[in-house]
Amino acid sequence: MATPPVGGAAGMEGGGPPAAQPPPGTDMTGICFRDQLWLNSYPLDRNLVFDYFALSPFYDWTCNNEHLRMRSIHPLDLSQLSKMTGIEYMLSEVMEPHLFVIRKQKRDGPEKVTPMLTYYVLDGSIYQTPQLCNVFAARVGRALYYISKAFTTAASKSEKIGYVDSENESAAVESKIGKETIDFKEVKRIDHILASLQRKLPPAPPPPPFPEGYVPLTTTESENGPEAQQVGDAQPPALDPIIDQGPAKRMRF
Repeated sequence: MATPPVGGAAGMEGGGPPAAQPPPGTDMTGICFRDQLWLNSYPLDRNLVFDYFALSPFYDWTCNNEHLRMRSIHPLDLSQLSKMTGIEYMLSEVMEPHLFVIRKQKRDGPEKVTPMLTYYVLDGSIYQTPQLCNVFAARVGRALYYISKAFTTAASKSEKIGYVDSENESAAVESKIGKETIDFKEVKRIDHILASLQRKLPPAPPPPPFPEGYVPLTTTESENGPEAQQVGDAQPPALDPIIDQGPAKRMRF
């Protein structure tokens, strides 16, 4: 196996990490990295993709792969990585030259690894995949937002419709039909049934813990006090990591 150039373009500049690097465990699903100069200089294949990935802000310079690069060993050599412990990157899926999936994991032994984060290189652009719990939380929050908004709209309209007025009918038919009122006792009975069913349902299970070293996004909605929220108004849904932060909508880095 041919030894790739260590560090690529970064190796020409000294091979060290950039001056201002965000913490490697933070949620960076809103950005993407692309170095067109490097892509024009080197082919993107399974031997050089890790050196290209090391240029991105997603790379952790304290990983075991970096120690192998300093010793002029291929950073993805599994025979060497299995003898070490700590943070490492592994090339899990390859569809040359368009797609490369890189998994960040913590190794505690030759056969014991704990997955942490996943990244993918799509046509030269590097992205961080969102956590599955964040995707579910965003989808459930968005569904609850629109359901609550629909009930609020229906309630506001039901207060205005107390009867059915037949203006287009003749006066004789209008005197016979009169006004059709709403049975509010039936509405209260349905609300009582729904409330009793809700009390019988088991509580929702707690969300799964985040991987070690992962820092989720902080939302400002939880910081606002209840006095700043109007009663009956549904809060806007959170950003969806796939719909609102997909590859086409991420900030270029």
